[in-house]
Amino acid sequence: MFIVGLTGGIGCGKSVVAERFQHLGITVVNADIASRKVVEPGMPALSAIARHFGGDILLADGNLDRAALRARIFADPAAKLWLEQLLHPLIGEWIQRQLAVASGPYVILESPLLLETSQHRRVDRVLVVDVAEATQIARASARDSTSEEQINAIMASQLSRLKRLAMADDIIDNSGSLESLDAQVAQLHRHYLELAA
Repeated sequence: MFIVGLTGGIGCGKSVVAERFQHLGITVVNADIASRKVVEPGMPALSAIARHFGGDILLADGNLDRAALRARIFADPAAKLWLEQLLHPLIGEWIQRQLAVASGPYVILESPLLLETSQHRRVDRVLVVDVAEATQIARASARDSTSEEQINAIMASQLSRLKRLAMADDIIDNSGSLESLDAQVAQLHRHYLELAA
């Protein structure tokens, strides 16, 4: 199966691009969904997180308080490292299972940390969704009601924009209109169909 890795910094519009590929009939395996699945109530990872960080990291319904966890790990590099060592292998296994059962001419692996983790080794091509950093901050704060300080911490934990672009096989500029975005996706879809064949 030909796999395209779709990535980009916070607030760049990865999900919007992934949805457009899905509308064209392409299966999208989403690493963010994987990161939620492996910490659902009853999963061993959630128990380990609660033991490590304390029971107040859980919501009243037993789910992970993702906002509280995000605040903790971006304030404490050692906590972030511990969490990554726990979750990255589990996320990788979930992704591998989803890729193994995907059908279609090609599949997309959508991951914010594609290039920061070993996930990029699974893909045949890297597609980066790109916007200016000021646009990233504006979009992410409007979407998540996250502080600019926390968005900057998240951006600092990701590859720099220049490094991400340097590792890209293909780039979508998501700073324009939806029509421009649709045209770029359609062109890449045709290209990926040729490569996958």
